[in-house]
Amino acid sequence: MKSTIEFEKQTKVLIDDLKSVCANYGLGNDGNEFKIISQVFLYKFLNDKYVYELKKLDPALAKAEKFNEAIAKYSEEDLELLTMQISESTAYIAPKNLLSRLFDKQNESKFAAIFDETLLSVAKDNTEIFSVLTQGGEKVVLFEDLSKYVTDNRDAFCIALVNKLVDFSFEHIFNQKFDFFATIFEYLIKDYNTNSGGKYAEYFTPHAVAKIMAACLVTEDEVSNVTCYDPSAGSGTLLMNLAHAIGEDKCTIYSQDISQKSSALLRLNLILNNLVHSIQNIIQGNTILSPYHKQENGQLEQFDYIVSNPPFKLDFSDYSADLDSKANKERFFAGIPNVPKSKKDSMAIYLLFIQHIMHSLTAKGKAAIVVPTGFITAQSGIDRKIREKLVESKMLAGVVSMPSNIFATTGTNVSILFLDKTNTKDVVLVDASNLGTKVKDGKNQKTVLSELEEQRIIDVFNSKEAHEDFSVVVGYEELKEKNYSLSAGQYFEVKIEYVDITAEEFKLKMNNFDKNLINLFKESKELEKKIQSNLNVLSYD
Repeated sequence: MKSTIEFEKQTKVLIDDLKSVCANYGLGNDGNEFKIISQVFLYKFLNDKYVYELKKLDPALAKAEKFNEAIAKYSEEDLELLTMQISESTAYIAPKNLLSRLFDKQNESKFAAIFDETLLSVAKDNTEIFSVLTQGGEKVVLFEDLSKYVTDNRDAFCIALVNKLVDFSFEHIFNQKFDFFATIFEYLIKDYNTNSGGKYAEYFTPHAVAKIMAACLVTEDEVSNVTCYDPSAGSGTLLMNLAHAIGEDKCTIYSQDISQKSSALLRLNLILNNLVHSIQNIIQGNTILSPYHKQENGQLEQFDYIVSNPPFKLDFSDYSADLDSKANKERFFAGIPNVPKSKKDSMAIYLLFIQHIMHSLTAKGKAAIVVPTGFITAQSGIDRKIREKLVESKMLAGVVSMPSNIFATTGTNVSILFLDKTNTKDVVLVDASNLGTKVKDGKNQKTVLSELEEQRIIDVFNSKEAHEDFSVVVGYEELKEKNYSLSAGQYFEVKIEYVDITAEEFKLKMNNFDKNLINLFKESKELEKKIQSNLNVLSYD
């Protein structure tokens, strides 16, 4: 039996091989490369999962040396009966659409058309469960015809992809859990989920931040049947960590994100992490303008846990006027940032996300939000009004101020804002800004926390402990007295060290100071004479 480390290495080699094929056919660094890589990878994963489940149900299939020949002996009715026993979280792959069948057809003419037709057929067969919805109700299916992205030699391109897939098998790793697939997923999308992806690109949330957010939100020993939401989900790093902390079978995921690419990647993440039951709740759309998840009475849906790493600055001037409605006045209680005459891309959209999240929590709801550290101390404007509301409504759990450059892609210092509508007493403020080790990440520098440092933050926050120059525990009244500042440093005690000395020691010290001053004054006068003398001999010709 091969180790997990070996499988992880082999899976990464497969990803590299697929990227190499794309590069050889002119798609290296092409905007469509990620569609091909992610969809081909997903097709292979779903294919192997279906075969794996069939083999578990029928020992004869498991023992067969040639799976294709063995499954061909089944009638359509028998195969349908067998398939009905597989859980809905496993995609259905018709025998004609199995990768092994596709491999057998590679010498047929117009193979690219066969390849595309196979993927489209799989997508059609799994539309109901595996489609992502758009805000307007359109279904974004699993796959599209991929050969269209290659200009020449489409048949050869598709054959090359199939040959990379056929020699690899996922069947040995379906019993692996979150950590394995989180690593694989991050490797799969590392070249595609960056801030170079355009206006709505996601900054990939570091694992340390995601882990701390999840661990400080899920503190109960047993949580079940809860809802988890991210209004700016990206590819789902925060949601996956949260679901893992709760238990993938004990929660239902909801999300919305304006990016088509991010929604597709989130779907892939859900499939890898055994959260297929939540795909129907993944919405591609504009959360701020048109939040999708609502109750029957039209009010916003409320959730037990919310996580978010929203965009900090984004131009929303095109629809800011549309936010001026009665419903939005209640949702955006602290106000909507003004549209500047210039530099519209600097509009602080994260302030709208914070207010949306506050409005979307259940009576016992909890949330964790990544915010720019400047938010926790700003003494005017919408920032201040939001903090006042958090304190006055007693729905604040605390703040963790992270080290600088915890995100390699942005120099903005960030903090994690924790909300808890049941926390009526003390609030914990943690200053973790001095933790971590600086490392190079390509052209950028980032700060990496060790596991011990991550755990220190989690333990101190959850136990509400005060540690000198690291954390403080304060009440709501004290927060009001400090002008609603949420910066731990403003609550640390200023300590002045005193040393007791005798009267004789004090007199001796003063005499020494006196002598030193006399000597300094004497040296100063001599230096003054030298400077004056040197100036007198200077002449201008």
